[in-house]
Amino acid sequence: MKVITKVSLSLLSGLLIAAAWMLKCFIPLIFIAFVPLIFLQDKIGDEDNNIKGNIFGLSFLAFLVWNSLTTWWVWNSTALGAVAMLLLNSAFMATTFWLYHFTRKKIFHNNKGFFLLIVFFLAFENLHLNWQLNWPWLNIGNIFSRYHSWIQWYEFTGVAGGTLWVLLANILAYKIIKSLISKSKSVFVSSSLFLSVIIIPIIVGKIMYNNYEEKGDEVEVVVVQPNIDPWNEEFTLSSAEVLKRNFSQAEPLMTPSTRFVVSPESSIHENIWLDNVNKYYSIKNLELFSKNYDGVAYVIGASTLGMVPDGEENDFAARKFYDADEYYYSYNTAFMIAEDNDIQWHQKSRLTPGVEMMPSWWFLRPIKNLAIDLGGTVGTLKTEDVATVLNFEDFKIAALICYESVFGGYVTEFVRNGADLLFVITNDGWWGNTPGHRQHFEMSKLRAIENRRSVARSANTGISGFINQRGDVLEQTNYWEPTALRNTLKTNEEMTFYSQYGDYIYRLASFIAVIVLCFSMVISISKKQ
Repeated sequence: MKVITKVSLSLLSGLLIAAAWMLKCFIPLIFIAFVPLIFLQDKIGDEDNNIKGNIFGLSFLAFLVWNSLTTWWVWNSTALGAVAMLLLNSAFMATTFWLYHFTRKKIFHNNKGFFLLIVFFLAFENLHLNWQLNWPWLNIGNIFSRYHSWIQWYEFTGVAGGTLWVLLANILAYKIIKSLISKSKSVFVSSSLFLSVIIIPIIVGKIMYNNYEEKGDEVEVVVVQPNIDPWNEEFTLSSAEVLKRNFSQAEPLMTPSTRFVVSPESSIHENIWLDNVNKYYSIKNLELFSKNYDGVAYVIGASTLGMVPDGEENDFAARKFYDADEYYYSYNTAFMIAEDNDIQWHQKSRLTPGVEMMPSWWFLRPIKNLAIDLGGTVGTLKTEDVATVLNFEDFKIAALICYESVFGGYVTEFVRNGADLLFVITNDGWWGNTPGHRQHFEMSKLRAIENRRSVARSANTGISGFINQRGDVLEQTNYWEPTALRNTLKTNEEMTFYSQYGDYIYRLASFIAVIVLCFSMVISISKKQ
């Protein structure tokens, strides 16, 4: 096989995956998009032929194409971060594919073991959900948010079920090609399996979609989209002007039945110290707004600060005052404020690498303060240990801050703690009018299906909207438009299987991957000896 052929197959895989990801009408391509890469590994790993090639390099090329074409928009917020993200994530994916290649050769001599591709990719996605260089944006199962009626069974499997589905279909598609090349009689069986694996989950999803009835009591919610330019206005406007823009959008939609108003992430930049929140202008005005509208609860994002307790000065997130021998924490906070009600808050705990936190690994500590500055304080934010649910009247709210809405397993922690509604507050304006804010909006549909929880989403510049328990978008805003929406959502106290057990598929795959890798290394060492 010529070098140009191998490179072409690698590029083809990357282009097919990217096309499926970018365009709704091309999503079915994902069921065959990995086939060229699987073909390359099978040929290069076959010890009975003379075909050689660098599996890591070829797969890296494919994944770089995929990553670049689908997440290039990160460049709009930070050029350096975009380059680092594209190169690192492509390298991580290529390493995952190389581990599949290595273990398949060592254990199965490249004759069987295709299932290891599924195992290692699921393990990789699990890693991306749980380590400090997390970037689960391109976890394969996310792709079906635009065909959400297909994947109603995510309430049992989460996104991991979608990843397993896609990779299994690709393996079966390759086996069809292999049977055709060898003129094997098994081509009919392979074709039947391939079609069944694709069609049956879609049919099951459609049946579940058509038969699902929303549960719970009704609650009226207003979401605000103030449209404050994050690059030119957000950190220069006064607190009074920011609240005025939010209130002016919400007030025309307020009714006696409205129980919640939701404004975006980081709306308040008043350097609020959490040990005395009631003294601040923004908090007082939010309490006054609540009083004027029958004690409505206002959920809004803020940048906050807190003193580091004695003995915790070595905490990685601790920051030292310039002019005193004391330390403080910086938070990205979601407040819930209501008249005559305790002020409650949740601290963002799934942080964006390179922007809101730097990895705390010892060899990276010297660059701790090189987190990319998007207008706020630079450094690692402090997180909370428990997924805090905000309580108001009979309602229990998970106020997910921006990036947190990408982590399905993390959202189940709020649901297990009692959340019956999901609010997403975010500021996607850093990316401009690119696919970034649209992709982020789509992920809220997955969280709705996984947990059967309605979602109210407030985004600074769009897209804001409402999503029901089936993942249907009830209403949404346009991008870069100051506006607000009012709708009625249903609460739900019942937990899905996925809500109860979280990412069990990911955990099982990770366990198997570790066992398989250790076994392969033992075999490799034994052969060398």
